[in-house]
Amino acid sequence: MKRTELLAPAGTLSKAKIAFYYGADAIYFAGKKFGLRAFAQNFDDNEMSEAIEYAHKLGKKVYITVNILAHEDDFNGLPEYILKLQELKADAIIVSDLGIISMIREIAPQMEIHVSTQANILNSHAINFLAKLGVKRIILARELSIEEIKKIRRNISDDVSLECFVHGAMCISYSGRCLLSNYMANRDSNRGECVQTCRWEYAISEKNRQGEYFPIEEDQRGTYILNSKDMCMIEHIEELINAGVASLKIEGRMKSEYYVATVVNAYRRAIDSFYNKEEIDLEKLKAELEKASHRKYTTGFYLGAKDKENFESSMPKQTYKFVALVLEEAKNGFVKIEQRNSFKVGDVLEVLSPGNNFNKTIQVELIKDEFENEVTNAKLVQQTLFLKTNLILKAGDILRMKLS
Repeated sequence: MKRTELLAPAGTLSKAKIAFYYGADAIYFAGKKFGLRAFAQNFDDNEMSEAIEYAHKLGKKVYITVNILAHEDDFNGLPEYILKLQELKADAIIVSDLGIISMIREIAPQMEIHVSTQANILNSHAINFLAKLGVKRIILARELSIEEIKKIRRNISDDVSLECFVHGAMCISYSGRCLLSNYMANRDSNRGECVQTCRWEYAISEKNRQGEYFPIEEDQRGTYILNSKDMCMIEHIEELINAGVASLKIEGRMKSEYYVATVVNAYRRAIDSFYNKEEIDLEKLKAELEKASHRKYTTGFYLGAKDKENFESSMPKQTYKFVALVLEEAKNGFVKIEQRNSFKVGDVLEVLSPGNNFNKTIQVELIKDEFENEVTNAKLVQQTLFLKTNLILKAGDILRMKLS
């Protein structure tokens, strides 16, 4: 049985490498144009080439987002870009616009096409139509339940695979089709420039119905009826796989390296435990996902109507901070690190790793800089340091510290 893929976001080349190190089977990102995250750093041609080559050496895949809802002028330069992606050997292009699908089929007929969640695909009839156009994967709309996904899977060809989001921020509008950003900030959300206007504070009333109010919750800062919780399906991996989902997708191309590492690591362990028929320590994995930046979690529409609440503060929270990235494998009792947040002698650091050092701790006894000087308080961002430890840490491991 072919294993379900774990698909991770990669806003930069360094995040791509982190995603693979922590267990992603594939990554997705955008080039400098035609993607829906214009404010992400994104990849130039050389970076795309390096990321694709790096992935293929690992036996892994890269999908490029070309998922804008295209206006007429957006097709300028698009044929050349599609041919460039074909030349770079991207494994698939993620598309939401029928015109772009048509163009790819015409000029790059061998290129694999995945249809974006922005296309709002909710039924097998739409999927069967898209399959006739040569589409190989559908990223389903987030408004579907697991039971609906099962029915869809039964009614489509085996030649088409299904992909679903399992973790990360959700848009309050139908699969991301929103105009709030356009009207209130003059930034087109469907062409990559959303400023998440829905996260702002609002008061809602209807002028002709005085005294009638929509029941909402609030905190001391205001109300958040338009602000969705974050999706988290770590407890329901088995159900999604059994429903026929071929790829489990994590949201977050604009999130940090620490976020990517933490979330990918947790879902990798959950997926592997399922396939290896091992008992999954769900409480441990749920606690793990609290350690990276997030809003309160929800299962969205997957389980029906019981968990579609949106009333939540727009402020994310996390229980740990990213302290340092391990640069080289530990030797002679010291590990070479790059500092990211302040820590000092006496602090207790926890290891984030895809290996056996996961969640082990280090009591900080001795820190040295590159010139062998002792450092008692590491507070220079991105300073190269050497930390004494008996743990055999690997390049890519992360050290973090509990927030007080």
